[in-house]
Amino acid sequence: MSHYYSEEPNVPLKTRTIEVCLRGQCFKFITASGVFSFGKLDRGTELLIESMILDEGWRVLDLGCGYGAIGIVASRFVSHVVMTDVNRRAVSIARKNLKINGVRNAEVRWGSLYEPVRGEKFDAIITNPPVHAGKEVLREIVINAPRHLNDGGLLQLVIKTKQGAKYIKALMNDHFTEVRELAKGSGYRVYAGIA
Repeated sequence: MSHYYSEEPNVPLKTRTIEVCLRGQCFKFITASGVFSFGKLDRGTELLIESMILDEGWRVLDLGCGYGAIGIVASRFVSHVVMTDVNRRAVSIARKNLKINGVRNAEVRWGSLYEPVRGEKFDAIITNPPVHAGKEVLREIVINAPRHLNDGGLLQLVIKTKQGAKYIKALMNDHFTEVRELAKGSGYRVYAGIA
């Protein structure tokens, strides 16, 4: 059984293009089978995008980018975005979505979690983490984030209230100087941890 967090999804490729308006701007995204949230923008990602903190001079990491919605929206508000995913199909689709949306200040890299950005630092790491990949993956995302953040940098993530929000918040409290809830709704919470 392959999952959207598999390196090579084993489901036949189907694509569907969606159009969404976020943060006052409209975007077109190709979505694909075997990549998270096929045929739609999921509610958690939408809540994260609408509430994420961005600044024009920032370098941002979209960790586990899927088809690229978070990074592509962020690219309109920051100086540079690096998008990463372990799923090769996601990387391919995200690259197409950069072109479709005319994005020139972002790049997509293939690899697991922080591997593709080893030794690099960011002002913000933004992610809708792959909850179904298990607690160990969530833990790795949170505990390794500070070493990839500049001082005062932010880990911003969305989590289903009933699928580990308490666990994630406690973990963030252990590894960040401050944790804030940026938004909640539709059964999701968005947290920001300040490094």
